[in-house]
Amino acid sequence: MSRLCPLLLCLGPALAAAQGAAVSAADDAFGTSVGRESIGLYSAGSVRGFSPTAAGNVRIEGLYFDQVWNLPQRLRGAQAIRVGLSAQGQAFPAPTGVVDVRLRRPGERASVDLAVGGDAWGGRYLELDGSRPLGAGWSVQGGVQATHTEYGNGTDANNTTAALALRWRPDTHTDATVFWARTDTTHDQIGPLLQPGYAGLPPFSPPRQFQGPSWAAYQGVGLNRGLLLRHALDPAWTLRLGLFHSEFDDRASFANLMLDLQPDGTGLRRVIKDPPSKVASDSGELRLTRHWADGDWQHRLTLQASGRSRTRLVGGSQSLDYGRMAIDAPFEPAQPSWVFGERTHDRVLQHSGGLAYGLQWARQVEASVALQRSDYRKTVQSPSASGTPRAATASQPWLPMANGAWHLSPTLAVYAGFTQGLEESGVAPANASNRNQAMPALQTTQRDAGLRWQATPVLKLVAGVFDVRKPYYNLDAANLFTELGEVRHRGVELSLSGALSPEWQLVTGAVLMRPRVSGEAVRLGRVGERPVGQAERSGRLNLVWRPAALGGAAFDLGLAHTGPITATRDNRVNLPALTELDLGARWSFQLGPQAFTARVLMTNALNHRSFELRGSGLYVERPGRLLQASLSAAL
Repeated sequence: MSRLCPLLLCLGPALAAAQGAAVSAADDAFGTSVGRESIGLYSAGSVRGFSPTAAGNVRIEGLYFDQVWNLPQRLRGAQAIRVGLSAQGQAFPAPTGVVDVRLRRPGERASVDLAVGGDAWGGRYLELDGSRPLGAGWSVQGGVQATHTEYGNGTDANNTTAALALRWRPDTHTDATVFWARTDTTHDQIGPLLQPGYAGLPPFSPPRQFQGPSWAAYQGVGLNRGLLLRHALDPAWTLRLGLFHSEFDDRASFANLMLDLQPDGTGLRRVIKDPPSKVASDSGELRLTRHWADGDWQHRLTLQASGRSRTRLVGGSQSLDYGRMAIDAPFEPAQPSWVFGERTHDRVLQHSGGLAYGLQWARQVEASVALQRSDYRKTVQSPSASGTPRAATASQPWLPMANGAWHLSPTLAVYAGFTQGLEESGVAPANASNRNQAMPALQTTQRDAGLRWQATPVLKLVAGVFDVRKPYYNLDAANLFTELGEVRHRGVELSLSGALSPEWQLVTGAVLMRPRVSGEAVRLGRVGERPVGQAERSGRLNLVWRPAALGGAAFDLGLAHTGPITATRDNRVNLPALTELDLGARWSFQLGPQAFTARVLMTNALNHRSFELRGSGLYVERPGRLLQASLSAAL
């Protein structure tokens, strides 16, 4: 802790595990983010054991968005995971849940918000946001952020973000917003990925020591821009439109590998550098909805058209082997003159049309059915194809969906749903022979059911069961990332959220899951029946205490438990069960006319050392204990 500087002299990194505001906003324990604060069982990268972001299930205020680069916090007001009962209100749900992002909106009055922060490792950040009405229904909101991040493995990064949103609301019938955001990463050192040459976990490296090479640092630019429009054509009909562009432009990208790592801490050093590459996507959705009533019956009819055009330029990387050395040995070779190969171009065109009908009867019964037709086409132009596409795939599935809820009483409701989708399956990991290759789209299926019980006016229990099935992709015996069978995740999820008393607020939940792989590769013993990267149990607890006697003070506790995680394709190695504790405090106070909020947070307070999986048998160490602090003010 000796490196923790005075708050305003040593600014620090994002308080990513902060809890207070997210606890207040959470409707359940399945995943909520507000600004820098995130809580819940699920996240944008993991829902019921799958990644909704990799699957292409991100939405901006309910409208389809093919996210290539994350929307930065300067644009993002809040984010929620829609799964189970919380997905019932969506006309077109998705099998692995939906990441629903809400944008920041310019306020009705001019405002300026400033935030600074610092941590014990020497990271720092500065954020400035402002909002101003312009008259005649126009308003503007924007922000800038500069960040220096220090990571647990001794690497560091520098990036800046700028964002701007312009809103036009001439009357209650029309609301339009255009937005733009850019993130420049000028330096992000790449720490080593560890791959043991034996059936076990790698040894731990010395904490906070990066042995190099220092020149293996990522550089790139991420960009998002778009348009959102809502217009009420009349009291019954509403038109919504979303048009979006998302891209990242990698100027320099590396993989830093320690292969065939032995128990004595020695391994084979390999550094891979990619030539400049780019992924960009234009996407959007047009939605027309009609609402009407007939006595106690409420009806909703939705027509939808969505699509995307995504292009990728990847490949051509050069790999250099530096021989066997100790994991903690200094490694600073001269940067070579890189010679890259030709690159691969691929393009995805996908268009979908859908019709959904929903009804509600006397606030007791809700039901909806939907049918989508998706036209997916992908072409890949590799250097060996001599000007002709070497590979092309196409799929035109019909995707039915149905869900419903029955309110048995004012406090008890049951629900059930069935969803099919066409989803992306991500890209091959850094240690695969086909590194960075994009996998084809997959047809996936989800069934779920459960109940919601309003135990008290301010305390709610949600319990559900689910069954999700997809083709299974992982490394084969030849180190090729490819389809190996089918994966099925069946489980139970529980959520309890609300106020225990006027001073205490709780969000807690658990997932008990049975993930299994089936298919020829399992029958032949080439892969185990447990999928890589999955735990059979996990739980989260977030508790906030706001003692009335202390005025603006609040104290929070976060406890996260994850059971053993299958770490290798053959199921011979597991990451052990892990429980981590976060402790925080927040204090709102006044200095003259100015209001301030101070925040202190200690993540991984018990300083557990553990590994995180980055692919079958590929590891990085998780961060140790870190003390963070921030100060914010509405100027």
